[in-house]
Amino acid sequence: MDAKRIAHRDTQSYFGILLDDSNRKPITRLHFNRAQKYIGIFERDKSETRHPIASLDDIYGFTDVLKATVLSYAE
Repeated sequence: MDAKRIAHRDTQSYFGILLDDSNRKPITRLHFNRAQKYIGIFERDKSETRHPIASLDDIYGFTDVLKATVLSYAE
């Protein structure tokens, strides 16, 4: 997947990372507006599951899931 296809949008409640700048192709959401930080991971049905993270480095633990999400849009 070409990295140029990855886009982001900053909203009031989360920082969204999208494929093709499309709300219909969300990759992840970063919820950093509160003391407890979360990463939102999307399932195949596009439902979001929020996972608490302590630091930005914790995002690396979700690498495989994020790659699978991006590749699912290529199908």
